[in-house]
Amino acid sequence: MKILAISGSARASSTNTAMLRAVVEIAQPEHEITVFAGVADLPVFSPDLEEEPLPVAVQSFFDLISENDCVIVSSPEYIRAIPGGLKNAIDWLVSRDVIIDKPIALMHASHRGDDMLAQLRLVLSTVSQRFSQDVFVRFEFMKLSPDKISAQFTIPSNRAAVTNFLNDFVDFYS
Repeated sequence: MKILAISGSARASSTNTAMLRAVVEIAQPEHEITVFAGVADLPVFSPDLEEEPLPVAVQSFFDLISENDCVIVSSPEYIRAIPGGLKNAIDWLVSRDVIIDKPIALMHASHRGDDMLAQLRLVLSTVSQRFSQDVFVRFEFMKLSPDKISAQFTIPSNRAAVTNFLNDFVDFYS
């Protein structure tokens, strides 16, 4: 399965991005995961910009979604809400067919963030007919460096949680 893993963070040393990058190694060779950490590169959504040609960053984002079988989203919570960069990325998808039938699941890298997760579940179930509320995995990695997050996935229970999550996603996708 080819999976696009979208990080909802704009930070260079993002916990969510680090977690998704570590998951790439666990998923191989059964699954190919591409991490998208470019929400900050997308221009602010405007219907005026939806005409061809699309902004290059937006077209590249759409191409990545099209090239993959499904999508995983992992995002921090900002002020109990979806971060602006991720919400902007989702706004770009609303009027496009590229996401409608794409299976989507969530990962989360913090012990908190339930308000944002509830909002994200609502928004993603609106843009995709194949968003799964049930395929979900959460880790408590907040404030860990990317190296420490990677080290957390040497722990068998964490590796097993990712493997089970991916297996559940495959079952949902099939």
